[in-house]
Amino acid sequence: MSSSNQHQFRYTQTPSKVLHFRNLPWECSEEELADLCSPFGKIVNTKCNVGANRNQAFVEFVDLNQAISMVSYYAASSEPAQVRGKSVYIQYSNRHEIVNSKGPGDVPGNVLLVTFEGVEAGDVTIDIIHLVFSAFGFVHKIATFEKTAGFQALIQFTDAETASSARNALDGRSVPRYLLPENVGSCNLRISYSAHTDLNIKFQSNRSRDYTNPMLPVNQTAIDSALQRKELESNVLLATIENMQYAVTVEVLNTVFSAFGTVQKIAIFEKNGQTQALIQYPDVTIAAAAKEALEGHNIYDGGYCIQ
Repeated sequence: MSSSNQHQFRYTQTPSKVLHFRNLPWECSEEELADLCSPFGKIVNTKCNVGANRNQAFVEFVDLNQAISMVSYYAASSEPAQVRGKSVYIQYSNRHEIVNSKGPGDVPGNVLLVTFEGVEAGDVTIDIIHLVFSAFGFVHKIATFEKTAGFQALIQFTDAETASSARNALDGRSVPRYLLPENVGSCNLRISYSAHTDLNIKFQSNRSRDYTNPMLPVNQTAIDSALQRKELESNVLLATIENMQYAVTVEVLNTVFSAFGTVQKIAIFEKNGQTQALIQYPDVTIAAAAKEALEGHNIYDGGYCIQ
């Protein structure tokens, strides 16, 4: 070991069988960490995607000497540890075990608490929230509000399994840019579990919705905003296919339009010398988002457009 490396090693923390990894690739997996660590000993626990940028992790070895051997090896090596070509920095953790007991916000439940970072109330509508989260299952209820943490929403799913799949996929991600107003640069999602199990929604409005109770009264402000819409929205889109250089099939259209939600029905027909299609979604929100994103865009490069 060179003197420079000895100097570096001398100031590391007290040895621990838990190692702290920094500068990992985005969403580094447990398998990738195991590949890096397994030559030095047996791993008993991991905690991945830690930190604001989700690029840190903790790995617990079964024995302290195994952790020491890994730190010593890379302290003496001229080549740093690497995952996916990125140099990874390793040091002892100040914790001596990775505790599996979950704190508040980590206990899985059917209601998620979502914080929308970088936006104010009104920038992200309740319809956009419903569109994003209904991709993972039926959303029962949504309640939005403003707290010191910023603009937040409670989102109720059927069960904890569905909520967990949404949290795992969306936590730390951004709301798609095409769904945001032009004045908003980005909107990051921070998601934890709520202690709530059944939200109490008293009326449908631009701040709260109960998708299980169509008979719930509508708040007057919601009616007013609906009347101000420039055009009548429908859950069925009429798509006109132009510049057709490839065959149009139900399968192709289903692939394109399913990106925004469940497509219930597709009908293709000819009218006035043009190929058109009707695409039916479960609700207006999904149809509006698909129309906003796809109108005027090519399906294939040099292919045809959807109007």
